[in-house]
Amino acid sequence: MTTRKAMLGVLLVVTAACSSASSDDDAGTTTTTVPVTYPGEAWAAADPAEAGFDPAGLARLAHTAEAAGSSCLVVVRGGEVVAEEYWQGAGPDVAREAWSVTKSVTSTLVGIARDEGRLELIDPAADHIPAWQGTPAEAVTVEDLLSNDSGRHWDLATDYVEMAMGANDKTAFAVGLAQADPPGEVWAYNNSAIQTLSPVLASATGEDPVDFARTRLFEPLGMDHSTLSTDGAGNAMTYAGLQTTCLDLARFGHLMLHDGRWAGEQVVSADYVEQATGRPSTPLNAAYGLLWWVNHEGPIAGPLLATTGVADATVDEGRLVPAAPDDAFWAMGMHNQIVAVLPSVDVVAVRLGGRPPDDAPFTQTELTTGVLDALVAP
Repeated sequence: MTTRKAMLGVLLVVTAACSSASSDDDAGTTTTTVPVTYPGEAWAAADPAEAGFDPAGLARLAHTAEAAGSSCLVVVRGGEVVAEEYWQGAGPDVAREAWSVTKSVTSTLVGIARDEGRLELIDPAADHIPAWQGTPAEAVTVEDLLSNDSGRHWDLATDYVEMAMGANDKTAFAVGLAQADPPGEVWAYNNSAIQTLSPVLASATGEDPVDFARTRLFEPLGMDHSTLSTDGAGNAMTYAGLQTTCLDLARFGHLMLHDGRWAGEQVVSADYVEQATGRPSTPLNAAYGLLWWVNHEGPIAGPLLATTGVADATVDEGRLVPAAPDDAFWAMGMHNQIVAVLPSVDVVAVRLGGRPPDDAPFTQTELTTGVLDALVAP
């Protein structure tokens, strides 16, 4: 195991209105805004104890992550790195496949396009997918695709074998599937449906989503080692395919933790971040926002398929991670690629790596509770 402390980089400290002005509430209380720290070219490293962590607790988390076949683990609090570990020949600049973490990036790109007036979530996706016009798929909105309740055809073999593994032109394959149910009636973790957001984004913005991601998201955040992949036909892959690093994903999580704001720039609107991560997008799955996983009470479906590829028809009742705060949310991908965002304790944690062995699980629960257990000063 190797440990690398982040180099002390130039910090951009943004204070949005530090004043003693009265607030708008009836009590007339005085409020000030806490400065937010953003990384420059490199993250600053914080002493774990000074950041409120038990170093031994972080060491236990790292040991668990290593046993689970992780290639990297990063924990950030207050805009500074408190834990950064690499294994299996990985390093801070070595990008790897993040699988369905890509979906949360896609959601953010849709939010940016909406903020720019390129589309609305209530728009029919058929406005951008001519093949759906005049068919039952004409009822599917952009929001239905983001919520995974679009009603597009789904079964495991079609989605994972024929589309994800077999189709050269994944967009054409996904667009050509049938409309199985009316939107809003069935929740399914549907990679093919999410791939149709690739032509939606391309049509709405007039740009290749690969370029749109680079100029609107990756470059503003300094995600210098992140790219969206393309399929064999050159289509941007919006359901999977993001190549990235733990440190880059920590930037992405830090953006979302701070309501879409980055060093004085509103990269994606706060209201879109709240809609995507602050509440369920459908009563069919309390754990799902807009291509993000959330921690609200109710029926929970799909996380096992999202992280392992194993279909499980069980719908549990409760919260995705009961020990985590209500405001926690996650981007998650195959083999437990995880970005955990915990706004109430100002923490982002990222794990990338291979499939954990059965005797060393490392799901969103192990990552999130491991961080919380190590936190001694919330």
